Amino acid sequence: MKQQATVASTADTCKTIEVAAVVELQHHHRSQPLLPPQFIKLSPVPTADDNFDFNYSCGDDDNEEEFFIPPLNFAMVDNGIFRSGFPDVYNFSFLLTLGLRSIIYLCPEPYPEANMEFLKENDIRLFQFGIKNCKEPFVNIPEEKIREALGVLIDVRNHPVLIHCKRGKHRTGCLVGCLRKLQKWCLTSVFDEYQRFAAAKARVSDQRFMELFDASILKQQSLPFSCSKR
Repeated sequence: MKQQATVASTADTCKTIEVAAVVELQHHHRSQPLLPPQFIKLSPVPTADDNFDFNYSCGDDDNEEEFFIPPLNFAMVDNGIFRSGFPDVYNFSFLLTLGLRSIIYLCPEPYPEANMEFLKENDIRLFQFGIKNCKEPFVNIPEEKIREALGVLIDVRNHPVLIHCKRGKHRTGCLVGCLRKLQKWCLTSVFDEYQRFAAAKARVSDQRFMELFDASILKQQSLPFSCSKR
């Protein structure tokens, strides 16, 4: 981490700290990578009469911008396709930068009111395919729902689209893995991508499901986005 700090003698002078580092935020007791290295400007140094309530913003002194925070496990899957864990309120500003048309939600629980309001305000369509999150050996992935979700996913009329479940690992990983089979990726690459997000919680049952998934029914549909083999 590189820091450069300048503090003047008067109490009301701004203290500027330039940070070249990846910032991490604790989200539900888990660290979450935020944005690539960039500059963060802190508010004026508080005096004894002030409360220590720092207000963060991005940019330089002349052009301050809002600090965009991506959801947990956010990543780009392909042109117009993104994946993540469950978006929270503080992720909304970041999601706006994606210009989303739709969200594919893979959990059975009702969508939170704040999230629904965000979708309505920004004309984003919600596709919900409720898949229960069960731990091994009781994992049961409904193939029909995965097929339905995959049909929505490859329809470019729904792009840009965000896929998410709770953590962006298992259910999201299975759907992305089935997309990769449709894109004719080899199983080694499909599993590598799945394990990169699931990490220590990778499930054999998920990988078996992706291996046995028959994408031939959907292969007749054109894939105008990137579909290179791996």
